Amino acid sequence: MHEDTVAGEPRTARRARARAVAAGGAVLTVLAGLGVRAFADGDFAKYAGDALYTVLICALVAVIAPGARPAVAAGAALAFSWAVELLQLTGIPADLARHSTVARLVLGSTFNAPDLFWYAVGAGFAWAVAALVTSPSSPGCAPRTSASR
Repeated sequence: MHEDTVAGEPRTARRARARAVAAGGAVLTVLAGLGVRAFADGDFAKYAGDALYTVLICALVAVIAPGARPAVAAGAALAFSWAVELLQLTGIPADLARHSTVARLVLGSTFNAPDLFWYAVGAGFAWAVAALVTSPSSPGCAPRTSASR
């Protein structure tokens, strides 16, 4: 079997499929976030939003790097989320948020230590879903072989 083909499917086709699934996951995550905002409030909405933020970052990592293993994508999303939260300690995101809605949505404005935990919850959820979707027993997923690693 050629190194770039697994179970008869070329690497480019696998990556295109992975990107499409990840992009769909990103859209579903944004819809879930909007739904939480529309139908919930208080701590539940806030912390669900934190977890979904990391799920969205993980999906975007998978769009950019479709060959990344689920644990790597989730770890990168968690590291990014934590970095953004810790950056809030500097006051830079708060200043940017005053001038830009996009900056406020992406960077937030105020450090909140419990957010760090909820980002980890989101990364764990994203990892679990990605691992299920990419498992060899999933419908349409090619089995992993030494050539696909």
